Amino acid sequence: MTERPRTPAHRRQLAMAQPPLADADDRDIAGFLDAIWAEHGLARPTLDSYRRDLEGAARWLRPRGTWLADADRAALFDYLAWRAQQDYSARSNARLLSALRAFFGWTLRHGRRRDDPTALLQPPKLPRSLPKALPESEIEALLAAPDDSTPDGLRDRAMLELMYACGLRVSELVGLPATGVNLRQGVLRVVGKGGRERLVPLGEEARHWLERYLAHARPALAGTRAAAPLFLTPAAEAPTRQQFWRVVKRHAAVAGIDPRRISPHGLRHSFATHLLNHGADLRALQMLLGHSSLSTTQIYTLVAREQLKQLHARHHPRG
Repeated sequence: MTERPRTPAHRRQLAMAQPPLADADDRDIAGFLDAIWAEHGLARPTLDSYRRDLEGAARWLRPRGTWLADADRAALFDYLAWRAQQDYSARSNARLLSALRAFFGWTLRHGRRRDDPTALLQPPKLPRSLPKALPESEIEALLAAPDDSTPDGLRDRAMLELMYACGLRVSELVGLPATGVNLRQGVLRVVGKGGRERLVPLGEEARHWLERYLAHARPALAGTRAAAPLFLTPAAEAPTRQQFWRVVKRHAAVAGIDPRRISPHGLRHSFATHLLNHGADLRALQMLLGHSSLSTTQIYTLVAREQLKQLHARHHPRG
Protein backbone atom coordinates (compact mmCIF):
# COMPACT_ATOMS: atom_id res chain seq x y z
CA MET A 1 0.00 0.00 0.00
CA THR A 2 1.34 3.43 -0.96
CA GLU A 3 2.18 5.65 2.00
CA ARG A 4 -0.30 8.49 2.36
CA PRO A 5 1.28 11.91 1.68
CA ARG A 6 0.40 14.05 4.67
CA THR A 7 2.06 17.38 3.82
CA PRO A 8 3.35 19.12 0.65
CA ALA A 9 6.94 18.42 1.76
CA HIS A 10 6.08 14.76 2.32
CA ARG A 11 4.47 14.60 -1.13
CA ARG A 12 7.65 15.99 -2.69
CA GLN A 13 9.73 13.33 -0.92
CA LEU A 14 7.45 10.57 -2.19
CA ALA A 15 7.51 12.05 -5.70
CA MET A 16 11.31 11.94 -5.71
CA ALA A 17 11.14 8.23 -4.86
CA GLN A 18 8.82 7.43 -7.79
CA PRO A 19 10.04 5.18 -10.62
CA PRO A 20 11.08 6.82 -13.91
CA LEU A 21 8.29 7.92 -16.22
CA ALA A 22 7.38 5.56 -19.06
CA ASP A 23 8.91 6.60 -22.40
CA ALA A 24 5.57 7.13 -24.16
CA ASP A 25 4.24 9.38 -21.39
CA ASP A 26 7.55 11.24 -21.21
CA ARG A 27 7.49 11.95 -24.96
CA ASP A 28 3.87 13.11 -24.90
CA ILE A 29 4.38 15.44 -21.93
CA ALA A 30 7.59 16.87 -23.43
CA GLY A 31 5.85 17.43 -26.79
CA PHE A 32 2.93 19.17 -25.11
CA LEU A 33 5.18 21.46 -23.05
CA ASP A 34 7.24 22.40 -26.11
CA ALA A 35 4.05 23.22 -28.00
CA ILE A 36 2.45 25.43 -25.36
CA TRP A 37 5.74 27.22 -24.76
CA ALA A 38 5.97 28.01 -28.49
CA GLU A 39 2.28 28.99 -28.73
CA HIS A 40 1.82 30.96 -25.52
CA GLY A 41 5.29 31.77 -24.19
CA LEU A 42 4.43 30.44 -20.73
CA ALA A 43 6.90 31.17 -17.95
CA ARG A 44 9.23 28.44 -16.71
CA PRO A 45 7.47 28.07 -13.30
CA THR A 46 4.14 27.48 -15.10
CA LEU A 47 5.70 24.89 -17.40
CA ASP A 48 7.32 23.16 -14.41
CA SER A 49 3.96 23.09 -12.63
CA TYR A 50 2.28 21.53 -15.70
CA ARG A 51 5.05 18.94 -15.92
CA ARG A 52 4.73 17.91 -12.26
CA ASP A 53 0.95 17.58 -12.47
CA LEU A 54 0.99 15.60 -15.72
CA GLU A 55 3.81 13.31 -14.60
CA GLY A 56 1.93 12.60 -11.37
CA ALA A 57 -1.17 11.65 -13.35
CA ALA A 58 0.84 9.47 -15.75
CA ARG A 59 2.52 7.58 -12.91
CA TRP A 60 -0.83 6.91 -11.24
CA LEU A 61 -2.49 5.77 -14.48
CA ARG A 62 0.28 3.51 -15.82
CA PRO A 63 -0.05 0.66 -13.25
CA ARG A 64 -3.79 0.74 -14.00
CA GLY A 65 -3.15 -0.13 -17.65
CA THR A 66 -3.35 3.16 -19.52
CA TRP A 67 -1.06 5.79 -20.96
CA LEU A 68 -1.81 9.39 -20.06
CA ALA A 69 -2.77 10.39 -23.62
CA ASP A 70 -5.21 7.43 -23.84
CA ALA A 71 -6.93 7.94 -20.47
CA ASP A 72 -10.73 8.12 -20.48
CA ARG A 73 -12.98 10.25 -18.32
CA ALA A 74 -13.55 7.47 -15.77
CA ALA A 75 -9.81 7.00 -15.20
CA LEU A 76 -9.25 10.72 -14.73
CA PHE A 77 -12.25 10.95 -12.40
CA ASP A 78 -10.82 8.08 -10.33
CA TYR A 79 -7.46 9.85 -10.12
CA LEU A 80 -9.06 13.09 -8.94
CA ALA A 81 -11.13 11.16 -6.40
CA TRP A 82 -8.00 9.41 -5.12
CA ARG A 83 -6.23 12.76 -4.71
CA ALA A 84 -9.18 14.10 -2.73
CA GLN A 85 -8.91 11.09 -0.41
CA GLN A 86 -5.19 11.80 0.01
CA ASP A 87 -5.99 15.31 1.31
CA TYR A 88 -4.71 17.22 -1.71
CA SER A 89 -6.24 20.69 -1.55
CA ALA A 90 -9.07 21.85 -3.78
CA ARG A 91 -6.72 24.45 -5.24
CA SER A 92 -4.13 21.79 -6.10
CA ASN A 93 -6.78 19.61 -7.79
CA ALA A 94 -8.13 22.60 -9.72
CA ARG A 95 -4.62 23.33 -10.99
CA LEU A 96 -4.22 19.68 -12.01
CA LEU A 97 -7.50 19.73 -13.93
CA SER A 98 -6.36 22.88 -15.73
CA ALA A 99 -3.14 21.10 -16.77
CA LEU A 100 -5.09 18.05 -17.95
CA ARG A 101 -7.48 20.18 -20.00
CA ALA A 102 -4.59 21.93 -21.70
CA PHE A 103 -2.88 18.58 -22.38
CA PHE A 104 -5.94 16.89 -23.87
CA GLY A 105 -6.72 20.00 -25.89
CA TRP A 106 -3.28 19.55 -27.41
CA THR A 107 -3.95 15.87 -28.18
CA LEU A 108 -7.16 16.88 -29.98
CA ARG A 109 -5.45 19.55 -32.08
CA HIS A 110 -2.73 17.11 -33.10
CA GLY A 111 -5.07 14.25 -33.98
CA ARG A 112 -3.98 11.98 -31.13
CA ARG A 113 -7.60 11.44 -30.14
CA ARG A 114 -11.09 12.57 -31.15
CA ASP A 115 -12.60 13.29 -27.73
CA ASP A 116 -11.69 15.32 -24.66
CA PRO A 117 -12.01 13.20 -21.49
CA THR A 118 -11.87 16.32 -19.30
CA ALA A 119 -14.91 17.96 -20.95
CA LEU A 120 -17.42 16.83 -18.30
CA LEU A 121 -15.09 16.91 -15.29
CA GLN A 122 -16.08 19.66 -12.87
CA PRO A 123 -13.35 21.62 -11.08
CA PRO A 124 -13.57 21.61 -7.26
CA LYS A 125 -15.09 24.66 -5.64
CA LEU A 126 -12.37 26.92 -4.32
CA PRO A 127 -12.81 28.91 -1.13
CA ARG A 128 -12.58 32.63 -1.83
CA SER A 129 -9.52 33.83 0.01
CA LEU A 130 -8.55 37.47 0.32
CA PRO A 131 -4.93 38.48 -0.22
CA LYS A 132 -3.04 38.91 3.03
CA ALA A 133 -1.65 42.44 3.29
CA LEU A 134 0.52 43.70 6.12
CA PRO A 135 -0.16 47.00 7.88
CA GLU A 136 1.98 49.87 6.64
CA SER A 137 3.82 50.04 9.98
CA GLU A 138 4.95 46.41 9.62
CA ILE A 139 6.04 46.99 6.04
CA GLU A 140 8.20 49.88 7.24
CA ALA A 141 9.76 47.65 9.91
CA LEU A 142 10.44 44.91 7.38
CA LEU A 143 12.08 47.29 4.90
CA ALA A 144 14.35 48.66 7.65
CA ALA A 145 15.42 45.21 8.88
CA PRO A 146 18.36 44.40 6.53
CA ASP A 147 21.85 45.54 7.54
CA ASP A 148 22.69 47.87 4.67
CA SER A 149 26.36 48.09 5.69
CA THR A 150 27.01 44.73 3.95
CA PRO A 151 26.63 43.88 0.24
CA ASP A 152 24.07 41.16 1.02
CA GLY A 153 22.10 43.44 3.33
CA LEU A 154 22.10 46.29 0.83
CA ARG A 155 20.91 43.90 -1.88
CA ASP A 156 18.13 42.60 0.39
CA ARG A 157 17.00 46.15 1.21
CA ALA A 158 16.92 47.07 -2.49
CA MET A 159 14.96 43.92 -3.37
CA LEU A 160 12.39 44.45 -0.62
CA GLU A 161 12.00 48.13 -1.49
CA LEU A 162 11.61 47.35 -5.18
CA MET A 163 9.08 44.58 -4.66
CA TYR A 164 6.91 46.71 -2.40
CA ALA A 165 7.28 49.89 -4.48
CA CYS A 166 6.48 48.19 -7.79
CA GLY A 167 4.16 45.34 -6.77
CA LEU A 168 6.28 42.74 -8.53
CA ARG A 169 5.72 39.03 -8.61
CA VAL A 170 8.56 37.03 -7.05
CA SER A 171 9.53 35.52 -10.40
CA GLU A 172 9.62 39.01 -11.93
CA LEU A 173 11.85 40.33 -9.16
CA VAL A 174 14.49 37.59 -9.18
CA GLY A 175 14.48 37.45 -12.98
CA LEU A 176 15.05 41.17 -13.55
CA PRO A 177 17.95 41.90 -15.89
CA ALA A 178 20.24 44.81 -15.12
CA THR A 179 19.11 46.36 -18.42
CA GLY A 180 15.51 46.48 -17.16
CA VAL A 181 16.20 49.50 -14.92
CA ASN A 182 16.17 53.08 -16.17
CA LEU A 183 17.22 55.22 -13.21
CA ARG A 184 17.27 58.42 -15.24
CA GLN A 185 13.57 58.07 -16.07
CA GLY A 186 12.77 56.30 -12.81
CA VAL A 187 11.02 53.30 -14.38
CA LEU A 188 11.36 49.54 -14.41
CA ARG A 189 10.70 47.38 -17.48
CA VAL A 190 9.09 44.16 -16.30
CA VAL A 191 8.26 41.06 -18.35
CA GLY A 192 5.34 39.33 -16.66
CA LYS A 193 3.08 36.37 -17.34
CA GLY A 194 2.71 35.36 -20.95
CA GLY A 195 5.68 37.52 -21.89
CA ARG A 196 3.65 40.71 -21.42
CA GLU A 197 5.86 43.73 -20.84
CA ARG A 198 4.95 46.69 -18.66
CA LEU A 199 6.65 49.83 -17.34
CA VAL A 200 6.39 50.47 -13.61
CA PRO A 201 7.50 53.68 -11.85
CA LEU A 202 10.14 53.13 -9.17
CA GLY A 203 9.29 55.74 -6.57
CA GLU A 204 11.86 57.85 -4.73
CA GLU A 205 12.72 55.40 -1.93
CA ALA A 206 13.11 52.38 -4.19
CA ARG A 207 15.17 54.46 -6.61
CA HIS A 208 17.43 55.62 -3.77
CA TRP A 209 18.13 52.09 -2.52
CA LEU A 210 18.56 50.73 -6.02
CA GLU A 211 21.15 53.40 -6.78
CA ARG A 212 23.04 52.51 -3.59
CA TYR A 213 22.90 48.81 -4.42
CA LEU A 214 24.17 49.37 -7.98
CA ALA A 215 26.97 51.66 -6.80
CA HIS A 216 28.24 49.66 -3.82
CA ALA A 217 26.79 46.14 -3.43
CA ARG A 218 26.42 44.78 -6.95
CA PRO A 219 30.06 45.37 -7.98
CA ALA A 220 31.20 43.57 -4.82
CA LEU A 221 28.87 40.61 -5.52
CA ALA A 222 29.76 40.40 -9.21
CA GLY A 223 33.51 40.73 -8.73
CA THR A 224 35.29 40.34 -12.06
CA ARG A 225 32.49 38.20 -13.52
CA ALA A 226 30.11 39.58 -16.12
CA ALA A 227 26.59 39.16 -14.79
CA ALA A 228 23.30 39.93 -16.55
CA PRO A 229 20.82 39.65 -13.63
CA LEU A 230 20.09 42.82 -11.67
CA PHE A 231 20.22 41.13 -8.26
CA LEU A 232 23.08 38.77 -7.51
CA THR A 233 24.07 36.15 -4.99
CA PRO A 234 27.75 35.87 -3.90
CA ALA A 235 28.09 33.38 -6.79
CA ALA A 236 27.17 36.23 -9.20
CA GLU A 237 23.91 34.47 -10.11
CA ALA A 238 20.30 35.54 -9.84
CA PRO A 239 18.70 34.42 -6.56
CA THR A 240 16.00 31.79 -6.78
CA ARG A 241 12.44 32.34 -5.58
CA GLN A 242 13.18 30.01 -2.66
CA GLN A 243 16.24 32.05 -1.69
CA PHE A 244 14.20 35.25 -1.70
CA TRP A 245 11.53 33.52 0.41
CA ARG A 246 14.20 32.83 3.02
CA VAL A 247 15.35 36.47 2.80
CA VAL A 248 11.82 37.69 3.56
CA LYS A 249 11.35 35.25 6.46
CA ARG A 250 14.71 36.16 8.00
CA HIS A 251 14.11 39.89 7.92
CA ALA A 252 10.51 39.47 9.09
CA ALA A 253 11.85 37.79 12.23
CA VAL A 254 14.25 40.71 12.77
CA ALA A 255 11.34 43.15 12.36
CA GLY A 256 9.26 41.30 14.95
CA ILE A 257 6.76 40.01 12.39
CA ASP A 258 5.51 36.45 12.72
CA PRO A 259 7.10 34.73 9.68
CA ARG A 260 3.93 32.67 9.24
CA ARG A 261 2.03 35.87 8.42
CA ILE A 262 4.23 36.95 5.57
CA SER A 263 5.38 35.68 2.22
CA PRO A 264 7.13 37.30 -0.75
CA HIS A 265 3.77 37.54 -2.53
CA GLY A 266 2.42 39.30 0.55
CA LEU A 267 4.52 42.33 -0.40
CA ARG A 268 2.72 42.48 -3.74
CA HIS A 269 -0.64 42.23 -1.97
CA SER A 270 0.42 44.97 0.44
CA PHE A 271 1.46 47.21 -2.47
CA ALA A 272 -1.97 46.84 -4.10
CA THR A 273 -3.98 47.21 -0.89
CA HIS A 274 -2.09 50.27 0.32
CA LEU A 275 -2.43 52.00 -3.04
CA LEU A 276 -6.20 51.47 -2.98
CA ASN A 277 -6.41 52.68 0.61
CA HIS A 278 -4.74 55.90 -0.50
CA GLY A 279 -7.16 56.44 -3.38
CA ALA A 280 -5.50 54.76 -6.37
CA ASP A 281 -7.60 54.12 -9.47
CA LEU A 282 -8.45 50.47 -10.08
CA ARG A 283 -7.53 50.62 -13.78
CA ALA A 284 -4.14 52.13 -12.96
CA LEU A 285 -3.58 49.43 -10.36
CA GLN A 286 -4.42 46.77 -12.97
CA MET A 287 -1.69 48.16 -15.25
CA LEU A 288 0.86 48.34 -12.42
CA LEU A 289 0.20 44.74 -11.35
CA GLY A 290 0.21 43.42 -14.90
CA HIS A 291 -3.22 41.78 -14.60
CA SER A 292 -4.78 40.83 -17.94
CA SER A 293 -8.29 41.11 -16.46
CA LEU A 294 -9.75 43.82 -14.24
CA SER A 295 -11.72 41.17 -12.32
CA THR A 296 -8.41 39.86 -10.94
CA THR A 297 -7.57 43.32 -9.61
CA GLN A 298 -11.02 43.87 -8.11
CA ILE A 299 -10.37 41.39 -5.30
CA TYR A 300 -8.21 44.07 -3.67
CA THR A 301 -11.27 46.28 -3.27
CA LEU A 302 -12.63 43.57 -0.97
CA VAL A 303 -9.46 43.73 1.11
CA ALA A 304 -9.76 47.50 1.45
CA ARG A 305 -13.45 47.17 2.33
CA GLU A 306 -12.70 44.62 5.05
CA GLN A 307 -10.06 46.91 6.54
CA LEU A 308 -12.53 49.81 6.57
CA LYS A 309 -15.09 47.65 8.39
CA GLN A 310 -12.51 46.64 10.99
CA LEU A 311 -11.48 50.29 11.43
CA HIS A 312 -15.11 51.29 11.93
CA ALA A 313 -15.73 48.49 14.43
CA ARG A 314 -12.62 49.41 16.40
CA HIS A 315 -13.04 53.18 16.60
CA HIS A 316 -16.72 54.13 16.10
CA PRO A 317 -18.73 54.60 19.33
CA ARG A 318 -21.43 52.33 17.93
CA GLY A 319 -19.09 50.03 16.01
